[in-house]
Amino acid sequence: LFCVVLSGCGTSGRLAFLISSGFNKALSQLNQSEVYSYIIAGGDRALLSSQEAPEDDPKLGVLSLKKVCEGKKRVLFIGISCGLSAPFVAGQLYFCLQHPEVYTPVLVGFNPAHQARDEPIQDCTFTFHSVVQRMQELAKSQKAFLINPAVGPEAISGSSRMKGGSATKILLEVAFSAAHAATSSNTPITHNGVLQHMKAYERTLAVTYSQTDGITTLVEAAGQSLRCSRHVYYLGWGSLALLGLIDASECSPTYGADYEDVRGFIRGGYRELNNNDGPLTSLGPKFSIAHEDFLHLILPCLTDKDTVLLIYTHSGETALCLVREKTPNLHAGDIKKLCLSTLKITWPQEALVSGTLQHMQRELSTKLVLNAVSTGAHVLKGKIYQNHMIDLQVTNTKLYRRATRLLQKLSACPEEKCEEALLKAIYRVDMLTVEMTSPDITTHTCFARNSTKVKRWCACC
Repeated sequence: LFCVVLSGCGTSGRLAFLISSGFNKALSQLNQSEVYSYIIAGGDRALLSSQEAPEDDPKLGVLSLKKVCEGKKRVLFIGISCGLSAPFVAGQLYFCLQHPEVYTPVLVGFNPAHQARDEPIQDCTFTFHSVVQRMQELAKSQKAFLINPAVGPEAISGSSRMKGGSATKILLEVAFSAAHAATSSNTPITHNGVLQHMKAYERTLAVTYSQTDGITTLVEAAGQSLRCSRHVYYLGWGSLALLGLIDASECSPTYGADYEDVRGFIRGGYRELNNNDGPLTSLGPKFSIAHEDFLHLILPCLTDKDTVLLIYTHSGETALCLVREKTPNLHAGDIKKLCLSTLKITWPQEALVSGTLQHMQRELSTKLVLNAVSTGAHVLKGKIYQNHMIDLQVTNTKLYRRATRLLQKLSACPEEKCEEALLKAIYRVDMLTVEMTSPDITTHTCFARNSTKVKRWCACC
């Protein structure tokens, strides 16, 4: 009758899936009932592909929440929105505030609360900012909770998948791990205990980023492949493969990449993924994710200009192996024979660190490396200008606003002029009509969604 629901859009929703899956497995290993559920805007297809439009739909968020919580008497709802901006999550939080007898809402984000988005949400009487204000009031009596440390700007402006995504993983895993220990082994939740867990993640960052030469080799190889109009493939095992799938899925909305540019594959396919909707292969080739799919669909066309990374753990090590040889025998037993370069991250044995925490450290380390590889590769390809994403579709309100701000920054023109130039690019005209300028942003983004590229942004600036 009790459940914990994690919900988010894009990266946040994918991490909601990863974290809920991991802790449900931990419960099942103890023969306990699974209590975690996830929601991602756009449904399970958003786990593997870009689904930006549903992020703007608060009513869809509420419907998704009601479906997951049907029959539950008590729900701990955790809405994740790194920028405190997603209407999908705002709608869910607002619904929770209307039904305190069932829902306890928690908001996770990484902007100060006063910077929550304060613009109107279509067909709603609230804004994200007003929801945050109400939660701040209820937080005084612990009827709602905000977790919003300001972690600073992203390395690539607007790309929350790196810093905000990693912070989400750390915060929720620390909280849930403490809760599990308290309920399963009567380990009290203490400040020192939480601090030790946080320090373990701090050591993870230090150990991972000490591998400068190895990470550089992987970035350069992936960048070379993309510059040659070839591809980068992640072949992984277990939860580390999930991180490969997540990283690959984020390249399209972040860098305007084709889904074939960076792809992830997992041993066991959807059986290992264990997502709510089951196999999605009927939706098209981009949803083929098993190793067998790689062997049948990718391997026949593989060349020495493609990059393949094998991601796995072995004897206390996390390894990412660079393969530049076409071979039908890509499996763990022959990894040493296949690899041109291997990045091995060895984890020291620490008496105070459990096996579960060590696994979470390996996951975070893998996420950091893969984020560096795909980001660095797209930087080398020319997809980033002055730390800004410059190749993306204006498919929701967030991206519409981001495009306008980017035009302002790069052209030094007034906001009104930049928005006018953006609309001309969206509608592909030199003169705007009243019918083009009068609709709301949602109408503009619906039109832009059908365009492969939006060009000539600065034509009138």
